[in-house]
Amino acid sequence: MNLLYRIAIAIATLVLPIIGLFSAKVNHFLKGRKGLLKKLADFRSKYPGKLAWFHVASLGEYEQAKPVISKLKKEKPDLLVVVSFFSPSGYDIAIRKPQENVDFISYIPLDRKSWAFDFVTLLNPTIAFFVKYDLWNHHILALKSRKVPTVLFSASFREDQNYFKSDGFFRSVLKKMDLIFTQNEESIRLLKSINYPEAYLAGDTRFDRVNETAKNPKHFLEIESWVEGKKVMVLGSVWEEDMKLLIPLINQKEKYLWIVAPHDLKPEPMEFWARSIQFKSTRYSQKESLEGVNVLFIDNIGMLSSLYQYARIAYVGGAFGKGLHNILEPIGFEIPVIFGALKNHSKFPEAAQSIAQGCGFSISDFESLKNEFAKLQEEEFYGNARSRAKSWMEANLGAADKIVSEVLLNYPLDGR
Repeated sequence: MNLLYRIAIAIATLVLPIIGLFSAKVNHFLKGRKGLLKKLADFRSKYPGKLAWFHVASLGEYEQAKPVISKLKKEKPDLLVVVSFFSPSGYDIAIRKPQENVDFISYIPLDRKSWAFDFVTLLNPTIAFFVKYDLWNHHILALKSRKVPTVLFSASFREDQNYFKSDGFFRSVLKKMDLIFTQNEESIRLLKSINYPEAYLAGDTRFDRVNETAKNPKHFLEIESWVEGKKVMVLGSVWEEDMKLLIPLINQKEKYLWIVAPHDLKPEPMEFWARSIQFKSTRYSQKESLEGVNVLFIDNIGMLSSLYQYARIAYVGGAFGKGLHNILEPIGFEIPVIFGALKNHSKFPEAAQSIAQGCGFSISDFESLKNEFAKLQEEEFYGNARSRAKSWMEANLGAADKIVSEVLLNYPLDGR
């Protein structure tokens, strides 16, 4: 299997440039990686100190990493932090502005053995963290060859994953982790079933992250004036499948204001939705005044996580398509959240947990959406849902503290 993996990676490095000639996404994926070793070498020549490397797949995993990075920097302020991304969608957003507690941002090279070893040699980390998943065999081998402590956190495993099907290549990659911190008890059980010894239940660091955002949200004065004294529903990361259900609800609820943050920021879907909505709407980038506007489309990245502060109710999209987006962001503001019915709850355990806690509500069609919306207009039911959101949030804080404390107990990071 190891040989097949190396062959597959080698083929990918040859085929992807050809595909990139016809695919803008693949071309962007490859173009961003050009010169990454030179950039990393320049950084390390200027900043040669002890370094923690955090690898994330994309933006969602970076959000999970932030509380751990923050806590680690508080404990070890002289430690350099480098964050690598696999996906351009995460990297492109992260490099737009300086990132708090992060000294350098990079792509991770494709997992060709020579590239991986060159990357790790130049990086010369004191410790390495992988967030949730995205474990790359040759990069991990390079770390192990240099005796670098390697940690996986915010892990959430399922029984159908390759790690637990057979004792082969994928399990061997997972077992190279020195410490694994999981989000839930089921993941601990699965790790025990393959005799992995160093597993700890820490919880989901996203709770720490959304709590931090809720305590220190961005403020938008024009929006605050617009929503003052009004009932607001924030529709976050919505797709066409979500809006097919939501637009009829919007058209029935004239007294509500609606903040719509699409996942896809292309103007065409927003223009189509606006034509289907009976009330006045505008895009945030085109607004002159919000007077008389019922629906505000957010056509940028970076606002949504703070916009939930204005909501009475939230809807989070994606469940009807590629996957549910972050329902914990509104929960951080103690806002009840509605979302689409999931086909596979195991990939998004927080959805079932929120339903069990009484602050999340799953819908499958317009009738169920209308019913859940109506229930949340009842003050007693609504107040209870908010109270349960708060309790659930508070009960799950502290994952970052647990992770960093245990890591530093095992690896004080004083010697390398």
